[in-house]
Amino acid sequence: MRSHDFALSNRLTGPLRAGLGAMALALVFAVGAQAQDDRMTPIPIPAQPDAILLDTGPLPGAIAPEAWHRQYNSVFARNVTVATLTPFLPDPAKATGSAVIVAPGGGFRTLSMENEGWDVARALADKGVAAFVLKYRLNPTPEDMPGFERSMTQMFSATAQRPRPDAQAMVAGLAPQIADSRAAFALVRQRSGEWRIDPDRIGMVGFSAGAMLTLATTLSGHDAKPAFIGLIYGPLSPVTTPADAPPMFVALAADDPFFANSGVGLIDSWRSAKRPVEFHLYEQGGHGFGMYQKTTTSTGWFDAYLRWLGMHGMLKSKS
Repeated sequence: MRSHDFALSNRLTGPLRAGLGAMALALVFAVGAQAQDDRMTPIPIPAQPDAILLDTGPLPGAIAPEAWHRQYNSVFARNVTVATLTPFLPDPAKATGSAVIVAPGGGFRTLSMENEGWDVARALADKGVAAFVLKYRLNPTPEDMPGFERSMTQMFSATAQRPRPDAQAMVAGLAPQIADSRAAFALVRQRSGEWRIDPDRIGMVGFSAGAMLTLATTLSGHDAKPAFIGLIYGPLSPVTTPADAPPMFVALAADDPFFANSGVGLIDSWRSAKRPVEFHLYEQGGHGFGMYQKTTTSTGWFDAYLRWLGMHGMLKSKS
């Protein structure tokens, strides 16, 4: 293995590495069925004037430059070597004081920046919740688009059985990403006065790989300590639940090709620990539905999530 091939997959156990690899192509056939264009089209790196560099530094050994592409009428990033956090702040007149760090998915090889990032953050800000899109560091991929597409195809072929990653084991393999998440929480708390945020009401929501990162941050993020978490179409393997585990919201489609057929041990773990959990299992929706508007009831996950936030007092100012 060459030194610049430092990547998440190099440090994972075989089953976990395969599970993460399978996730990377989840959007290819699950979202593509309802999107108009599944081709990967390179695009210039978008202007991100509000993005704030986190202090976790560049990914060691990574040399391919950051690249972006459009697929499924949405925008994706890859080869992210330096983490950033982009604020989406609500109108001060609507601000509730609550905040959510948003972690897009993409199998730790890409990031669905629009469908699972910016669109989610804008919708939260519209409801008075400050949102912050975390562009975390990724497993490097080939620099050229054909090479990237081939690598994804090869990876998917090697993981046709889609083994499920063990939620506890994943923590050891996500050190760079957990560091990015911790830095995001630290930054939001540091500037909470400026951004009119209650430092005790900062949560996290993640999608697919981002859901894995959200759970890993909860289990071993040390000082991050999310006040509440949302896991959208992530793995549901059982875990050892912390005694102070935060309220958890989970949404998954029953026809998700990756995570719908391996039980709901995570839900049982939270319930056994007598921690608050809400679980929505939608009949249809596939994987990667995010903020896409589909004809399935999975499209209603965001409204359900908002009602859940409201139930926990996150949509009202303490004052």
